[in-house]
Amino acid sequence: MSAFVINGGRRLNGSLRVQGSKNSVLPILAATLLVKGKSVIHNCPMLSDTHCTVKILRTLGCKVIRNGNTITVDSTDASGYEIPEDLMREMRSSVVFLGAVLGRVGKAEISTPGGCEIGLRPIDLHLYAIKKLGVEIDDSHGRLSCTVPDKLVGTKITFSFPSVGATENAILTAVTADGVTTIVNAAREPEITDLCNFLNSCGAKIKGAGESVITIEGVKTLTGCEYTVICDRIAAATFLVAGAVTGGDVELNNTVPIHLNSVLPLLEEAGCDIRVRCKSIRLKAPRKLNRIDKLVTQPFPGFPTDAQAPFTTLATIAKGTTVIVENIFESRLKHIPELVRMGAKIRTESRVAVIDGVDRLYGAEVFSPDLRGGASLVVAGLCAVGTTTVRNIAFIDRGYEDFENNLCSLNADIYRKV
Repeated sequence: MSAFVINGGRRLNGSLRVQGSKNSVLPILAATLLVKGKSVIHNCPMLSDTHCTVKILRTLGCKVIRNGNTITVDSTDASGYEIPEDLMREMRSSVVFLGAVLGRVGKAEISTPGGCEIGLRPIDLHLYAIKKLGVEIDDSHGRLSCTVPDKLVGTKITFSFPSVGATENAILTAVTADGVTTIVNAAREPEITDLCNFLNSCGAKIKGAGESVITIEGVKTLTGCEYTVICDRIAAATFLVAGAVTGGDVELNNTVPIHLNSVLPLLEEAGCDIRVRCKSIRLKAPRKLNRIDKLVTQPFPGFPTDAQAPFTTLATIAKGTTVIVENIFESRLKHIPELVRMGAKIRTESRVAVIDGVDRLYGAEVFSPDLRGGASLVVAGLCAVGTTTVRNIAFIDRGYEDFENNLCSLNADIYRKV
């Protein structure tokens, strides 16, 4: 089993270009299935989740060519509707193919998706949305068999919670449906806007992306286009925290600073000097970080749940006590016992963590519990005394492109042990 070995105590400095967004590229690649012809997608990060998405597209009949960070998808002859169970279990985000396959061929068959075990993430809202659009669902025998008996018809969809995945599936199902679809209480994340921008570039008629109400006027067909995925705001947040905990001076390029409006103020509260330009963010950290009074995860534009774990690491070595409340996923504190092994002082109760900052963390052998929790342990290893070995890093490879080499370019001492 591969592991990251980190010799801590080195101050990070230098500049880094942030990868393309994991949470954007997966639904955008799924959306290429709706296109009649070729789509050229730039800034696709080299991730295991991206590789899995490419395998699903090929299984469904698309021709896919990868050239570095550019993926070309020719969906002209795509007619598949069944996604194999092994690919569904490999990546939870694979459920976003549901809307795209239904919009393409009028039927879909999938199993329960896999991915990180960070708590219950039921797809009830996904199913509610596609049912409203005219889909019939048979969920017997552990699989979902979905059919469109007549045709997809636009409607009003009101979500009880602004789920990102359900919003994406509703958009993908509705974009070629007859009539107008209105999504109320839609997710507002930048990745939703990115998906809609891609679809509009292909000829879709979507208004309100990034707002709580999205309106979609169905079109008969979509045509291919060339599109560049936005940068990954969670990767950016992770590298900024890595700079902060090591007392570093780090500049990130290829960023969209407004996507981090809930993150940057907390780094400033911790005592970091943040300088923002058009597409870059520079962080200069103090020798000792201040505590962050309280961090509460919320749907966008609130603080992202995906950035909670790295900020938990930051709080472990800050002066004073920080309270973290995880409102999105009930099992997203699994990295905390591993941080305690490194000397952190943390008390947990349900979804709340109370963190008393310590002078230093100490290297240890720890295990990644999930994608973001694993990244937080790497960040902890960067500032710890001695050597840290982070195992189970397949989770980390799902979301961070060339993680160890990017950190090495910032003066970290980290390598992958196979």
